[in-house]
Amino acid sequence: MSEIPITAEGAKRLREELHQLKTVDRPRITEAIAEARAHGDLKENAEYHAAREQQGFSEARIGLLEGVLSNARVIDVKKLNANGRIVFGAAVELINAETGDTVNYQIVGDAESDISKGRISISSPIARALIGKKAGDIAEVKAPAGTTEYEVAAVSYQ
Repeated sequence: MSEIPITAEGAKRLREELHQLKTVDRPRITEAIAEARAHGDLKENAEYHAAREQQGFSEARIGLLEGVLSNARVIDVKKLNANGRIVFGAAVELINAETGDTVNYQIVGDAESDISKGRISISSPIARALIGKKAGDIAEVKAPAGTTEYEVAAVSYQ
C-alpha cells in the first residue's frame, strides 16, 4: 500500500482517537454486551443487538485508523520551506472573486479532512487548484457545481 500524507497534527489527533477507542470505548462496549447477555434471550434483546452493532462500528474505525497510521507519511508543516507557495499542509486565506467572501482552509490528507473545521483534502478540487499558487495568484476551481475563481490572499505554514 502506498504512503498516505498526513500532517503531524492530524496524526496526533488520529492517534488520540485510536487510544480513546481502544482504552475507553472498547472496554465499555464489551461490558455493555456482557450486561445485555445477562438479561437472557438474545433473539429479542435490543440492548444486546445495539451493543453488538456499536462494537462493529468501533472495531471498523479502529481497523481504519490503524491502517491509516501504519501507512502514514507524517509531514511537519512548520518545517516546510515552500517559498510562499501552497503545498500540502499549508493554510490559505482565499477571497471569492465573484462575491468577495473570505474563506480559510488548511490542505490536509484525506483521513484528516473536515470541512467544518476548515481542513480540506489534498484530493479535493479546490486543493488541487491551489497547489503551487502563491499570494496574489488566482485559482480557478472546477467543481460539479461550476467554476469558481479565488484570489489567494495569504499562505502560511502552521
